Amino acid sequence: MKDEVAVTGVGLVTPGGIGAPATWETVCAGRPTAHPDPVLSDLPVAMSCRVPALPSGRGRLWRYDRGTRFLLTAAREALGAAGLNPADWDPARVAVVIGTAAGGIDTLETQHHKLLTIGPAALSPLTMPAFLPNMAAGHLALDLGVTGPSLQTSTACASGATALITACLLLEAGACDIALAGGTDAMVTPLCTAAFAKMGALSRRNHDPARASRPFDKDRDGFVLGEGSGVLVLERRHHADARAARTLARLAGHGSTSDAHHATAPHPEGVGLRAATLTALAHAGAGPDDVDHINAHGTSTPLNDSVEATVIRDLYPRRPPSVTSAKGALGHTMGAAGAIEAALTVLTIAHGTMPPTANFTAPDDATTGIDIIAPLPRPHPVRLALSHSLGFGGHNTVLAFTDP
Repeated sequence: MKDEVAVTGVGLVTPGGIGAPATWETVCAGRPTAHPDPVLSDLPVAMSCRVPALPSGRGRLWRYDRGTRFLLTAAREALGAAGLNPADWDPARVAVVIGTAAGGIDTLETQHHKLLTIGPAALSPLTMPAFLPNMAAGHLALDLGVTGPSLQTSTACASGATALITACLLLEAGACDIALAGGTDAMVTPLCTAAFAKMGALSRRNHDPARASRPFDKDRDGFVLGEGSGVLVLERRHHADARAARTLARLAGHGSTSDAHHATAPHPEGVGLRAATLTALAHAGAGPDDVDHINAHGTSTPLNDSVEATVIRDLYPRRPPSVTSAKGALGHTMGAAGAIEAALTVLTIAHGTMPPTANFTAPDDATTGIDIIAPLPRPHPVRLALSHSLGFGGHNTVLAFTDP
């Protein structure tokens, strides 16, 4: 019998605030965080969901890319919540697995601009260790003295969820007893914003940013670019029990598939998402009728929300679960989204409260027939909840969390 995977701590740095309590309060209040962004003022889309200023007491954070700063802050919170101290563990039995869609893109853009406008002498000697895609995980392992596996995953907007699946596999294989797993991205940059706008992926509601991100709503017209980090502490259940740790939830199942359909569009019938869901449920020893809640990918784009709604309608005809998308409040945090939303799913179970979907007022024909929570949170015990994450390239991941 495989050892269960316990979630013993979460840490969040999001546009909703620094720390899990601040983010949870923002999401439960259905409070959008999108604002006009002066850095993007010359672009067709000039709004974003940015993380508030980080506390200044975290040593030499200036050395790191913005996304790594988010990660180190979230990881320290997660460790504190789990009651873990790096001085007390066997560092060879701890793993770090972090997802990112773009690595240190903020550093890369900034330093490339210096190269073009000033010259090579202006470049920071820290450019490479700040922007290379593996270095968020590398810096976290260095920060904590972890000598077990240290990995970086990249599956676009599913990256954080893929990191959690990878960490689960390491734990289930006995390669570690503890894993710090999650995602981070800081893609609110001129290049990323302009490129997503050119694709037609972003909302154009520059005149009304607060109502721009509206998952599953009939008036949705694209996502709002966000940033942040989410980290979960995962442990083999016997390890958590041996140190009398509080278990917030169990990561009981996971599924991962590829659409092999289109570079950026999901399969129109959601075949990959459906398969990933059924795999996650089977892994958890459950079926569709056992699902109480879904933290949806819910990007606020016309196509994604239509496909996701179709899959939800078809999979749960007898007992429809309640559905939330945090992106109405936090925007789309890219490679961090899967981890942030997994953490929110854990908090949903721990608090017995399902958060609302900000800005959802009414469905269109494609999103009708699913139970979108809005405008207020819904208190309700949650025994089994799923977290969906999809990404460019046809990546589909589903995480199944159960109560402790």
